[in-house]
Amino acid sequence: MSFRIEVIADSITPDGIRGITFAGRWPRFIHAEFMTHRAFARNASSSRAKPVKRIIREILDDMAMPVHWGANRPGMQAKEELTGWRLKVAKATWRAAGYAAIAFARVMIAIGLHKQVANRIIEPWSHIDVVFTTTMDGLENFFSLRDHPDAQPEMQVLAKLVKLAVNKSRPRELRVGEWHLPYFREEDIVRVKEYVAANPEFDDLWVAQAISAARCARVSYSNHDGTQTTIDEDIALFRRLIVDKIESGDPIHASPTEHQFTPDEPLRDFGEDTRAESVIAWRRPGMGGNLGDGVIQLRKVIEKDAAASRN
Repeated sequence: MSFRIEVIADSITPDGIRGITFAGRWPRFIHAEFMTHRAFARNASSSRAKPVKRIIREILDDMAMPVHWGANRPGMQAKEELTGWRLKVAKATWRAAGYAAIAFARVMIAIGLHKQVANRIIEPWSHIDVVFTTTMDGLENFFSLRDHPDAQPEMQVLAKLVKLAVNKSRPRELRVGEWHLPYFREEDIVRVKEYVAANPEFDDLWVAQAISAARCARVSYSNHDGTQTTIDEDIALFRRLIVDKIESGDPIHASPTEHQFTPDEPLRDFGEDTRAESVIAWRRPGMGGNLGDGVIQLRKVIEKDAAASRN
C-alpha cells in the first residue's frame, strides 16, 4: 500500500506566513477524514475521470489496505492488534473482498456502465492522488488531531509523512506582488515568455496562474495519459473551468484557484515587528479565503473581478 507526500511549493511572506502545497497519495478510504480539515485548499483525482481498467490495474499492483488490524472492542479506537491466524484471515478476507469487487466492476463495464458508477464499487481498495495547500496554522491543527494515538492509524501515517516533508522543506521568500504557484516550474518561465511573445493578448502572470490552476485541477504536471501538458492545453482547461463560466454567468469551478496566493500587506507600519501574529489588520482582509488573512488567494481575486464585471 502506498503513502506518498512531497512538497511542490513552499513560500513565506514578509510577515512570516508560510504557505505550503503538497502532492500526496494515500488510501481512498481515509480521504473523508482528510476532507474535514477546511483550512486546506485541495483537489483530488476523481473516480469519474479515470478509466475503470486503469484503476483495477492500480489496485492489482498496489491494493490499499489498513496498516493496523485492530481487535474489536467498544469505542472508536482499536488498541490491540489481531495476531496469529486471525490476522492472516483478516488480511486475506480484505484482499478477497477487493478481488470480488473488481470482478463485479468488470461486469459493469462489460455491459456498458459508465465509469462514474463502475469505479465506485472498487474505491475502498484504491488510492487517491491529492494536491493540497495550507498555512502553518492549518498544519498545526492537522498535526494535533491526526498525529495522535486516538486518530485512525492510516491518518497517523499520513500526518507523520506531512510533518516530515515540512521539516525537510525550506520556504522561498515571497515578496509583495510575487505569487505562490504550485506546479509552475522554473523551466516554465521561458516557455511562458515565448508564448506571450507570440500571443501578446496575454501577460506572463495570467498565463502562469492559468498553468498552475490547470495542473492543480489535474493534480499533476501531466495529462491523464502521462504526456506533458502544453500551455495551450493548460489555458484551455483554465478557460473551461473559470473564464467561460464567468462569461456565461455559470458558477465557476474555483477550487483549483485556491492554491495560488500572494502576500497581503499590513494596514499600517508595525515597525520592526513584522510577524504575522503582531498584525492587527490587513489591507485586504478576507481575501485569503480558507488560507486565512495575510495572503490574497487567486480565487478571491477572480471572484471579486467577476462580480465587478457583472455590476
